[in-house]
Amino acid sequence: MRMTTRLKASLTNKALTHIIGAHDPLGARLAEEAGFDGIWASGFEISAAHAIPDASLISMSQHLEATRVMVDAVGTPVVADIDTGYGNAINVMHTIEKYEAAGVAAIVIEDKSFPKDTSLLEGGRQELLRIEEFQGKIEAAVSARKDPDFMIVARTEALIAGQGQAEAKKRGEAYVTAGADAVLVHSKQKTPDEIVEFSRAWDLDAPIVIVPTAYPDLTEARITELGNIKLVIYGNHGVRAIVGALRDTFGRIRADGGIHQVHGDLPPVSDVFDLQGVPAMKANEKKYLR
Repeated sequence: MRMTTRLKASLTNKALTHIIGAHDPLGARLAEEAGFDGIWASGFEISAAHAIPDASLISMSQHLEATRVMVDAVGTPVVADIDTGYGNAINVMHTIEKYEAAGVAAIVIEDKSFPKDTSLLEGGRQELLRIEEFQGKIEAAVSARKDPDFMIVARTEALIAGQGQAEAKKRGEAYVTAGADAVLVHSKQKTPDEIVEFSRAWDLDAPIVIVPTAYPDLTEARITELGNIKLVIYGNHGVRAIVGALRDTFGRIRADGGIHQVHGDLPPVSDVFDLQGVPAMKANEKKYLR
């Protein structure tokens, strides 16, 4: 089954599909190992891995290559976070062609203006495009895809921009009319109230996608009860875990004056060999090297 079809079937048949952010093949493999349904090729994580702000500074080529190597590393669907689509509707068509060719299962494109600020940044710029302009981007994306199962997810930042429920619903409906397969609604509130309200008011068949970073108390059990939220994305927990682990380990090594204290607390090198596929490589060496 193609990854596009697999992801679309998951959103249709499962009560809830869950994916998690990654920025490199190692993180993607660890996510797959943990049992997630897919990988979120996160613009925030990829920007953070380059140690630069998530403010449209990563080029399409950089994000595409980071996404491509994750697709190659796992046997699970990868959803690409393409921010605003790297330009206008014509740029979006080119972007869709490249990401679909890279083996991505779906893309998420948001209705903010370029360049964007990351959504949860305090005091960030959260300017939205006109609805008609973003509809054009969605229509262009739909026309550019070759596989009808390649999902186009429209992300509205109306709640992030403080424009309220009516505007968020209006935009979501307009984007579905333009051909979006699902609508991602984002919120920076510390409670899930905005998302719950949006979910209860949503009356179209197109499923809802959420990213509960700011409101972690909304568990998968509660999400499932709402009924129309079909995809949950854990957007930045991988890179945050890496920052915490590296800061702790590096700090301990300097404080201890060596690795003698941390050595026993770290996964063995053999674990890394397994993630790299070394056992399969050695088996092929025995079979083919003569």
